[in-house]
Amino acid sequence: MQLTLDRLTKQYGSKIALDRINAIFEPGIYGLLGANGAGKTTMMRLICDILKPTSGEVTFNGTNIREMGERYRAVIGYLPQDFGYYPNFTAMNFLLYMASLKGLNARYAKEKSLELLETLNLSEVKDKKIKTFSGGMKQRLGIAQAFLNDPQILILDEPTAGLDPKERVKFRNLISSFAENKIVILSTHIVTDVEYIADEILMIRNGTLLKKGAENDIIQEVSGKVWECRITRQEADFIENNFTVCNSKMENGEAVLRIVSDKRPCNTAVLVSPCLEDLYLYYFHGEV
Repeated sequence: MQLTLDRLTKQYGSKIALDRINAIFEPGIYGLLGANGAGKTTMMRLICDILKPTSGEVTFNGTNIREMGERYRAVIGYLPQDFGYYPNFTAMNFLLYMASLKGLNARYAKEKSLELLETLNLSEVKDKKIKTFSGGMKQRLGIAQAFLNDPQILILDEPTAGLDPKERVKFRNLISSFAENKIVILSTHIVTDVEYIADEILMIRNGTLLKKGAENDIIQEVSGKVWECRITRQEADFIENNFTVCNSKMENGEAVLRIVSDKRPCNTAVLVSPCLEDLYLYYFHGEV
């Protein structure tokens, strides 16, 4: 099974939202990282055949997805960043409705819906109207509908928005258990959503693909550029105004800073091992 992006481009007037993206996806989990407005959602909507590319193509097992039509949509599960729902539907009715749109057997749809509601901690509110749900509950329901048809390709756009820390961990475990022999593409600007579960990381900025590879490989770009230093609070103010600070804390009256920089930020700075968040901040510092 292979999903391929070949020079995939999307342009709106003079604005290029996605610029000649080349990527190959095989079964596994892929984390798509980038600041808001980087082009992540555009790329996902193109993969889902919701948008038509300006040029280039998306192919699934060698066939252009626009030629596959319903055959392609049958293997896709998609959670958009802002998914629509009928507020007066109950959670159960919503899933059964979505299952019918996906052409699923009624008996299977009911069994699968109940299973997903239990997995996502929504079984106790399955008969309550969605308009009474919190943001996190709505997000979990959106995740459930994406899983309904047991898709071969799962596309999740900012899926942990609105989830509390405990729910985020449960979500990551769910994705890990689901991903065997499937392609999962998870878009986020929160590094911890993907660093523990992704087989490969893609970093996208201003519509272009910056990096694609295993985490341990791509973070080597900032090897020798991540520093830790212990300094006074006054010195810390200068550092924070002039360098990219990944983390800071006070310890025994000293400021302990983690900094990503091409040059040594201060005389006391020592090199430390890089992580994915260091690489992300190296590229996206100052962007939302």
